[in-house]
Amino acid sequence: MLPAADADGFRVVERLPGTATTDFGAPDREAGDDTGPTAAAAARRMAALVVAAWEVFDEVGGQSPAELRKGPRGGGRERDKMIDHVLSSDAAYARKIGIKVRPPELADTAAVTALREAIIAILGTPSDGTSPRPNGWPTRYAARRIAWHALDHAWEMQDRADLAD
Repeated sequence: MLPAADADGFRVVERLPGTATTDFGAPDREAGDDTGPTAAAAARRMAALVVAAWEVFDEVGGQSPAELRKGPRGGGRERDKMIDHVLSSDAAYARKIGIKVRPPELADTAAVTALREAIIAILGTPSDGTSPRPNGWPTRYAARRIAWHALDHAWEMQDRADLAD
């Protein structure tokens, strides 16, 4: 829970109805501002935040043991399966912004780098707020969803590997 003193600095600007996905904690739909224009500086900042999320994910993955402590219901993916899941999801999310690529293999660092660079090239480009592809995601939503997913699993690995700072 956010301490009350810190909460005073936040302002709710929009509320969205939730779904089963949001009950699980994932952003499930675009907010109104997601379809607004994104200037060059904002696009670069947004892309940098996604890169930072991936850096945290990679660092935590590199520090985590292969076998993680079981989750609260006695299960959960092991480290490599979790990393593979995030990479596969990133490839699926990339399709939502017009990038067609196969999910990279866990050990194929060149393919992982190429996927991430392609995503950042789109996210870091100014936008009028429409999706880069028909029926896809606007870049603001894509950035939020990609960063959330990487950080959510980084925090899960930290918790289950007892790495939390």
